[in-house]
Amino acid sequence: MLKPLPHEVRKPTKTISGITPVAVMLPPRKCKHGACLYCPNLNVPQSYTPKSPVVMRAKMVNYDSYKQVKGRLKAFEAMHHPTEKIEIIIMGGTFLEYPKKFQYEFIKGIYDALNPRKYKDLEEAKKRNEKAKHRCVALCIETRPDVCCDYIKRMREFGCTRVELGVQILDDKIYRKVKRGHTIEDVSEATECLRNAGFKIGYHIMPGLPGSNLKKDLKLFKKLFSDERFKPDQLKLYPCQVMPGSEIENLYWKGKYKPYTKEQIEKILVSMLKIIPRYCRVMRVMREIPPEYLVAGTTKIDLRKDIEEELRKKRTKLKEIRYREIGFALRDGREINLDLGLKITKYKVCKGEEYFLEIVNKDDILFGLLRLRVCNGKAIIRELHVYGQSLKLGEKGIFSQHKGFGKWLMREAEKIVKSEKIEKLSVISGVGVREYYKKLGYELEGEYMVKEL
Repeated sequence: MLKPLPHEVRKPTKTISGITPVAVMLPPRKCKHGACLYCPNLNVPQSYTPKSPVVMRAKMVNYDSYKQVKGRLKAFEAMHHPTEKIEIIIMGGTFLEYPKKFQYEFIKGIYDALNPRKYKDLEEAKKRNEKAKHRCVALCIETRPDVCCDYIKRMREFGCTRVELGVQILDDKIYRKVKRGHTIEDVSEATECLRNAGFKIGYHIMPGLPGSNLKKDLKLFKKLFSDERFKPDQLKLYPCQVMPGSEIENLYWKGKYKPYTKEQIEKILVSMLKIIPRYCRVMRVMREIPPEYLVAGTTKIDLRKDIEEELRKKRTKLKEIRYREIGFALRDGREINLDLGLKITKYKVCKGEEYFLEIVNKDDILFGLLRLRVCNGKAIIRELHVYGQSLKLGEKGIFSQHKGFGKWLMREAEKIVKSEKIEKLSVISGVGVREYYKKLGYELEGEYMVKEL
């Protein structure tokens, strides 16, 4: 990598949403349920290739979580990105199926790398991270819907705030066909127990699976947001592709399966993006698979960029979060109206009420959001996020970060909870955000920040 010029931020979109994401890859391990029809067999973590950048970095350090995090911090600093507010994403398989001892050691390695030195156990490492230079403000675990509900307490011990579920499609017949090993009911149960515990929930969705088609994909995608059992906060849209060593490759060569063409993928993605409600964020579109590891399927991995550019040219209004973020509006040189207001969307999901609070301007550009869940007489904030280019702790922002938007959203959430006659409000907080909530009158109770109202 060429050394950036002084004050040049290399790859600025990496931190354009307000945090610095650090991906940590798990060592290869076969899934207990076997292999899904579309999963490759390449002696690397499930569903990845030997030339995936995150895999290559992880292999160099023998998948050591401490060394992976240290390496990414160094790389971000070299590119002049702030590294004070870190979001950890654990990738590469169903983390909760790894041996229990390995899980705790892997997580401790992450906190040790963020802290100035290693500490004796996970609890002390977490405690020290509350005031460390590199704070873990969010931690994401990827898992299967059927390996989830029994591990809520453990995930909170890890400091986990977000869970991504491999949902793929809401169809039990297709689940059996692709050997997924779980059911729609598992997805529903996982979503409810995670939501009630305060986690932010992401789904991985895979259009073009064997047994599906464009019409069915779109119908089942609409169900994600019409059925109160689901309604995810985030999505990753990964159209099915044919990779070497997968069972689907055999079907392809026998003429029994054909992946979507580039044009079909563009069509279904545009249709999906137009459906997504304002409370949901599309984290990623397309897997980053090197062309040499694609037997069939489009090699165009930056389709999102092309699609969004075309939609913006046509002045198409999308409601999904990422399309509306202030950071991308600034990147694109759009004029920003700073007359801001609060918008609240209320919707029913998983036997409870969700309040989605947003700070937006008249053009619906998003500056910050808060997710509040009220269910069975209890209230919990599942997410507080202020958007815009990530800043160092204490550094003053011009448009969004460090302008008091978080406090504004918290005050409004507290008003709602009081109006519901609920006397206590909990927050699922990343370890590195506890100090922020303490300043707002919250105290640590178990693994949550809590305030008596």
